[in-house]
Amino acid sequence: MKEKIYLIPGLMTDERLWSKLTPYLDEKYELIHLPIPYSEDFDEINKILDEQIEDEKINLLGFSLGGYIASYYAVSNPKKIKRLFLLSSTPSSTEQKDVPRREKKLEEAREGKFTSLDEKKAIDLLEVKDDEELVRIVCDMFNELGNEAFTPQLALTLKREELFEKLNELDIPTYLFYSLEDRLLNHTSVKALEGVEHDFKINYRVGTSHNISLEVPRELSFHIENWMKI
Repeated sequence: MKEKIYLIPGLMTDERLWSKLTPYLDEKYELIHLPIPYSEDFDEINKILDEQIEDEKINLLGFSLGGYIASYYAVSNPKKIKRLFLLSSTPSSTEQKDVPRREKKLEEAREGKFTSLDEKKAIDLLEVKDDEELVRIVCDMFNELGNEAFTPQLALTLKREELFEKLNELDIPTYLFYSLEDRLLNHTSVKALEGVEHDFKINYRVGTSHNISLEVPRELSFHIENWMKI
């Protein structure tokens, strides 16, 4: 029987986020996608996820916002987590410099003023600029999820609290993997770890990619296999 890995996507992404990664891992592991519940409350999200998780102890990987959700779940249910993997993510609050822009976007979303993602914006989000299939996947995920997902997910980003200390107190192997020039990552949070004693395994790659599972799936698969050996 294959060991399971539960996967939580990020803001405005769905199971298509794992489509390039799956071929590298599906012979060894059973990958189980956990969509982000439509809620603005992390505790309610925990309850919904609990109903979907069939196992007593799990390997949990979260991408971006999903990484924070995975961290919150781990801190709330430490006995249920075997290993934790944060992909392009930190278990920290949103940087203050990003708050005003997100608050404005959230206000517009609540008023029903949802702006779809066009190809130009999608290309700007990607490290690989000339892959038409990747651009289409990113656009389709965002636009098909729409305002129904965007509003609660954006609201969640404004309710994040620092979880590093709580996570560090737990005996859970925690693995971070990110791109050095990822402008969507809270690098201040990662840098702060340099002055703190911790047991996190921190790994990075040179590049700008945030959507690592779509852009460099093979490299990511090696890190996941290393994590599964911890």
